[in-house]
Amino acid sequence: MVREAAFTSAQTWSGLARTEPGMVSGWHHHGEYDSIIYVLSGALHIEFGPAGTDTVHAEPGDFVLVPRATVHRESNPSVQPAEMVVVRFGSGESIFNVSGPAAS
Repeated sequence: MVREAAFTSAQTWSGLARTEPGMVSGWHHHGEYDSIIYVLSGALHIEFGPAGTDTVHAEPGDFVLVPRATVHRESNPSVQPAEMVVVRFGSGESIFNVSGPAAS
């Protein structure tokens, strides 16, 4: 995933994120940041919840909210690169890599 910052402050990060087709991230969360994502192209698939069994799928024109401390991973299941606008509100470290979500 390529991230390009557009604006940052002590409690905000915003910018563009780009992913290649078939990309799957590792499990992670964004600490005390809420993330709002707007899909411009491609697709976004997010797994979260107990054992990663909950999912959200977003296409161009869709908004997605990832609440603070939500363990998740994202992927681009489309055949074209995905591009998204991301805005994060919160404080502290913005990414924590983890082994996966809890089972329950």
